[in-house]
Amino acid sequence: MTLLFFSIAKKGIAQTNYIPTKSNLEARHWFEDAKFGLFIHWGVYSILGDGEWVMNNQNIPIDAYEKLPSFFNPIEFNAEEWVKIAKNSGMKYITITTRHHDGFSLFDSKATDYTIVKKTPYGKDVIKDLAKACEKEGIKLFFYYSLLDWHNDDYFPRGKTGNSIAGRKEGDWNAYINFMKAQLTELLTNYGDIAGVWFDGDWDKKDENWHYDEIYELIHSIQPQCLIGNNHHEALKTGEDFQMFERDLPGENKTGFGTSESLIGRLPREVCATINGSWGFNLQDKKHKTKKELVHYLVRASGFGSNLLLNVGPMPNGKIQEEHIYSLSEIGNWLQTNGETIYGTKAGIIAPSKDWVSTQKGKVLYLHLLENKANTFVIPEFKAAIKSAELFANKKKITTKQTKDGLLIEIPKADQNKIDTIIEITLE
Repeated sequence: MTLLFFSIAKKGIAQTNYIPTKSNLEARHWFEDAKFGLFIHWGVYSILGDGEWVMNNQNIPIDAYEKLPSFFNPIEFNAEEWVKIAKNSGMKYITITTRHHDGFSLFDSKATDYTIVKKTPYGKDVIKDLAKACEKEGIKLFFYYSLLDWHNDDYFPRGKTGNSIAGRKEGDWNAYINFMKAQLTELLTNYGDIAGVWFDGDWDKKDENWHYDEIYELIHSIQPQCLIGNNHHEALKTGEDFQMFERDLPGENKTGFGTSESLIGRLPREVCATINGSWGFNLQDKKHKTKKELVHYLVRASGFGSNLLLNVGPMPNGKIQEEHIYSLSEIGNWLQTNGETIYGTKAGIIAPSKDWVSTQKGKVLYLHLLENKANTFVIPEFKAAIKSAELFANKKKITTKQTKDGLLIEIPKADQNKIDTIIEITLE
């Protein structure tokens, strides 16, 4: 248990004097080019089929919730199947919940007995299996790690959530910080090269000293290339390597907790979203997004210079729902044809609108028309000189003309795609 003994004397909110290493900068560049990842929310909460917040939402007492691991036996879990699903969908990385807000760990930890290995009949380290499968298939692996914990008494003083869960006791905040450091050390030393750590839960106690200076420094000292992101919905903190946006595109605020445009930094960006309406498995969730909605989410994220981390919540038996596998394969098929306009691109010089976004590689600009237009339409304030313009799908030349109102583009209705009409514009 020696991992638990860390100095926590320093006071601070972010890693001080952080200078990213060459390997970290290379990892950021890879991340920006990757564009598409699979988010996986899975844990003992999946048994109840009511999402990952079920412990809080149903105010399940500690002693009652602790019964769940005893019948969590995902005998149909197959890490290689999960990774192949992601790979066939055009995804370049996977982010999985190693520990969510309920405090239960999906990996073998010496810092606690409340783990899949010690408390379930399954008794295996699913994170170890997933890490091996990812390495085999060339898929990068990120670890979601909850800062918030409804089970651990040392998460005290408590935050905004989980306060009606019976059986929670008082504890020692410094001991909790040490506990997190111990688990993060395990995750970064026992599972090979880790592409990143995805923190969540800061919003539960906004004014708390989370000791990010020590935590971020710990991560970067063990694996310098490891990218750190934190879902705090605020401006970037020193030591973070990418900025994330939950259910909102960068600068949007449809959720009510979106990150305002003024707080968006210059680091790589990632938007996370659900394939239906839930993160964790929800038996009654019928809000499955269509192929058009999912492709548009990916394309719009790319047009905002961001990755898309698309979530599935596997069932308690370890299987991903068939309808989700099918939806992911549809995106994969679309990317096989159109991936050139997504992977390795930056946000294009044409500003996003409700009808279009643009992506760009050097002097090649891809204009994605996401809503059917009339035969002619105008891109306002476009002044760049054009060398050529053609439909990406068939290389058919299209007519463009600079007008006082902007760039006029003519595309016959018959040449427009019902999901995404892509125009490849080569700039002078």
